[in-house]
Amino acid sequence: MVADVEAFTDIWRARRLGLALKPRSLKPLEWPERDRLAWEDAKRPAMRLTRGGAASHLAEISREDIANRYGLYLDFLRRTGRFDAKAGAAELVTRANVDAFLAELKARVSASTVWNTVYKLRRALQLIAPGIDAGWLLDLEREARYSVRPKDKAGRLVFAHCLLEAGLTLIQEAENFGPTPFQRARGARNGLMIALLALHPIRPKNFSMLQIGRTFVRIDGRWWISLKLRETKTRRLDERRVPAFMTDIVDRYIHKHRPMLIGQRNDDGWLWISSTRGRRIGTKSMGSLISKLTLETVGADVSPHLFRTSAASTAIAYGTKYPYLASSVLGQRDPRITDEHYIVATGLEAGSEFAEIIKHYRD
Repeated sequence: MVADVEAFTDIWRARRLGLALKPRSLKPLEWPERDRLAWEDAKRPAMRLTRGGAASHLAEISREDIANRYGLYLDFLRRTGRFDAKAGAAELVTRANVDAFLAELKARVSASTVWNTVYKLRRALQLIAPGIDAGWLLDLEREARYSVRPKDKAGRLVFAHCLLEAGLTLIQEAENFGPTPFQRARGARNGLMIALLALHPIRPKNFSMLQIGRTFVRIDGRWWISLKLRETKTRRLDERRVPAFMTDIVDRYIHKHRPMLIGQRNDDGWLWISSTRGRRIGTKSMGSLISKLTLETVGADVSPHLFRTSAASTAIAYGTKYPYLASSVLGQRDPRITDEHYIVATGLEAGSEFAEIIKHYRD
């Protein structure tokens, strides 16, 4: 109740001061100087026998996420009149400030996002101000974790071959029955996104940022996804060859449909182009689009991240000769991570077998 009153007071104070109300994440250049310099030092890479900064071992995508969450927190402080450019994380990350921040956050995002934000805020504090005791923040993180109610993945499990078929069908329908070249281009893009993600379920951010000639390349007549060490969360080289039957489909999209979506704008090489802006589709927008398309085609809202669950489950269900196929497809170092987070098929199969046993003895 107190936090809710403080959140209302913050909104009133922001309006009175004429501050922006729409949340955004402050870039490191907008941070207090002490925090900015500490963050740069934390990212400092290792050089031969010289150890790197505290965040040097993290993948770039992980560092960006931590910086984004801390920037979101600083933006809240600025919007509510709590920001001090001369201070640093040690003075800005206080219990009162974080409580007010979480009160606002809980009103507009899910419990899992709140938990992730608290976790990343704690990691930012540890990296920027390593000498500060963050025990109270860890307690808040645990409390937020207990509030998370995970969605039921089993109800949205669609095997990878069904997703591939849905994508190929969308492409065929668009190219054969689309009333205009632009609508055919948009439909072909939608279908290719689903088909390619079903075949290669890389992480959503990497998928949305595929770039022709750099991370999406053609070698000896075949298309490849090629992610460098610094571009993957696990900091491992990730190279995947697109199946041969997809080559002509990809060629048609790149040479015929994609230019239609770009129009007269500059071509920066991004693979996935927005049909409204003619520029790269953002990760969040792509996620919403794929969820909508899968709901319309296969009857289940399959987000880009759930494509990874589908891949792991398909590998377990049909690739029994290859015990580490699921973790390899997902690019996981530790198979236990795959087992814990992604595999739903084994439970479904066990339930079916158990039902068959019961039916047998009942008969």
